[in-house]
Amino acid sequence: MATRKPAMKNEAESDKAAAAKPKVSPTTPPAATPAPTPAAAPAVPLSPAAAAAAAAMMPPQLRAAIQQQMASAAKPPQTTAYISFTAEINVKTMEALLGVMAQQCTQGMKTVYLLLSTPGGQVNCGITIYNLLRAMPFHLITHNVGNVDSIGNVIFLAGAERYACAHSTFMFHGVGFDIIQPARFEEKTLRERIGSLDADQNRIGGIIKDRTKLNAKKVKRLFFEAQTKDAAYARANGIIHKVREVKIPAGSPVLQLVFQR
Repeated sequence: MATRKPAMKNEAESDKAAAAKPKVSPTTPPAATPAPTPAAAPAVPLSPAAAAAAAAMMPPQLRAAIQQQMASAAKPPQTTAYISFTAEINVKTMEALLGVMAQQCTQGMKTVYLLLSTPGGQVNCGITIYNLLRAMPFHLITHNVGNVDSIGNVIFLAGAERYACAHSTFMFHGVGFDIIQPARFEEKTLRERIGSLDADQNRIGGIIKDRTKLNAKKVKRLFFEAQTKDAAYARANGIIHKVREVKIPAGSPVLQLVFQR
């Protein structure tokens, strides 16, 4: 009996059969849907009794720190500062005063009181202080708390508002220079010195005339007579706006500039 051999498919037929089968592409699993976030429960303020009970359970140090923070947050920000300056006008004191004033500007102070009492000093330093104080963005109030002499009057006049205590004084005199060691002066040197004195005196006189009711003739008379004037004279001639005492509210920032004598 003849044995039947299985039919052999050629390679071409196998390839056709494979090509005829549909291709199944891998499917991308669907993205997972995030679970909805539960809505936060609204904060319920504690009653005073509950807050007091919770505070009583805290450690004393923690409770004190929280109370201090709450008190600080409740205070409105400071917008007014008081600067006390009672010294001679020179390079050292000028730099210290202007440095403090710059800090007030950086801290956003709206009003700064300059409580001033000075015997005067170097003209160039006083003029520099005047110009920079006038450039500051805060409202400057100057207050004579003792005596304002010589170039100190120029610094005082930088204030947009100016006051004086009832028993304060203002002293005016001409510009001069000191000779500490023996020196020889020729005509040229003397002319240079006199020219410098005239220039400084004209600058001071111009500021006084611009910022007060005093005219050039009255200012010149003040310089030559070296007169000391009281608060009433200052009020009548526009040096100050009002005679009044200094009043510093409790808790206000007060800075006293102290220098080695």
